[in-house]
Amino acid sequence: MDTRVDAPPLTTRRYGAVNWLGLQTLIWREVRRFLKVGAQTVFAPLIQTLLFMMVFGLVLRGGNWPGSERAYADGLAAGLVMMSILSNAFQNSSSSLVIAKVQGNAVDFLMPPLSALELTIAFIVGAAARGLLVGFASLIAVAWLANIVPAHPLIALYYALVASIIFGAIGLLGGVWADKFDHLAAVTNFIIVPLTFLSGTFYSTEVLPEPLRTLSHYNPVFSLIDGFRYGFIGAADAPLALGAALTGALAIALTWACWAMLKSGYRLRS
Repeated sequence: MDTRVDAPPLTTRRYGAVNWLGLQTLIWREVRRFLKVGAQTVFAPLIQTLLFMMVFGLVLRGGNWPGSERAYADGLAAGLVMMSILSNAFQNSSSSLVIAKVQGNAVDFLMPPLSALELTIAFIVGAAARGLLVGFASLIAVAWLANIVPAHPLIALYYALVASIIFGAIGLLGGVWADKFDHLAAVTNFIIVPLTFLSGTFYSTEVLPEPLRTLSHYNPVFSLIDGFRYGFIGAADAPLALGAALTGALAIALTWACWAMLKSGYRLRS
């Protein structure tokens, strides 16, 4: 008697409009990638934040933040937390792409049935997760040096989310463009760091003379830090509605640019 069991016929797996399983898998890959080395990716940035907080807090201690009744340390803490969000969101997506290209395993996310939009969402969500996690940890770390109770929690949350998306997208663009870590370091040293340090992280732009004050307001990072600081101390150096609209539009534009670059296969499918 023939006891053979015929294998079921091969069929093509069908996905809906969105490959939810693949999207979720890639997001978890990005999150677990930085959590696996949490001492380097989450806790190490806290040391930098605390050092800046202690040094500037000691040098410029006393007095209120310009235009606010809150202490200078409160405004400084908000700026430093936002700086942590920006830098870590950028580092997560950019390093993920560059490591994949250097090690030659970019095929791991290029071969699965994931669209350019799904890849964009996954990398940006992973970057935003790291940025927000480090930002929250930084906020807790500086709690003993400043009053971290936000005056407008929803506004602070909006700017934290938008900032993590913007710099996650910038990191994705930089990671696709860069062929090695030297290229990525150039973006960080010559673009990210200057924009961050000259955007009112450590000071209010109201103390700057003209035309530096006006020029600083054209820095998109200024709008992110200014809005986030307003969420904590209730004082802003520029119109809040304008900053919210500009940063929201920038987040959408950069996300679209990431989608377009991934769809074209630029420096990934060559």
